[in-house]
Amino acid sequence: MVSIHFSSIFAIGLALGALVSGAEIPPDTSPVPQLTPERRGDILMARKMFREAIDLYKEGPDSAVTWNKVGIAYHQLLDIVDAKKNYEHALKLRPDYSEAVNNLGTVFYAQKSYRRAIKQYKKALVLAPKSASIYSNLGTAYFARKNYKEAADAYETALSLDPEVFEHRSAYGILLQERNVNERAKFHYYLAKTYAKAGVNDRALLYLRKALEEGFTEKKKLMQDSEFTLLRTTAEFQQLLTLDPRVL
Repeated sequence: MVSIHFSSIFAIGLALGALVSGAEIPPDTSPVPQLTPERRGDILMARKMFREAIDLYKEGPDSAVTWNKVGIAYHQLLDIVDAKKNYEHALKLRPDYSEAVNNLGTVFYAQKSYRRAIKQYKKALVLAPKSASIYSNLGTAYFARKNYKEAADAYETALSLDPEVFEHRSAYGILLQERNVNERAKFHYYLAKTYAKAGVNDRALLYLRKALEEGFTEKKKLMQDSEFTLLRTTAEFQQLLTLDPRVL
């Protein structure tokens, strides 16, 4: 599950004049602003033209932000080696750049070096303690190491910082592709617990359903875990139990 940062893509608009009278509208002779290579690179990134974006970024300023974006483009191309080189170059220019620190952590995660990924995410959180995405990355790395308590704590913090953090991130697809069915089921179960503890019952039920459909094996937990105390009184929860009567 990779969480990657880059600046917002700037939309290019064209102002259209409206004819409201018979008066002639003089032509607009104001100069058209030229996009910088970095801005053009951002547009190509949004279009998933990653190699072309790299070429444009390299024409831009020698800054940590630019080299971090080059790293992101290589990362999207699944070129982890070059991604790592560019994240490290960004950090040489700006050692306190939390986004590059986080992205370096995603490289270690992709290499299954989860301990090193956790170290990077913790370092990034020192620099950006209110980042929900970094906390969720940390939780995912803990989950990969089967440190479920630490993973749950990190997910809970991420959700408290951004209630939508798990819904607008696609990086979890990477995690789920790497795991067998039982681990995917457990992952969804822990997300359900996180949402239930936060009182977001609809999403808790959604992820509980996914866990059960994927064959969640620790069924007694459904009736024991305190996070589901209130949820167990709802008709929706009781309906979920019918997916597999052995839950009871």
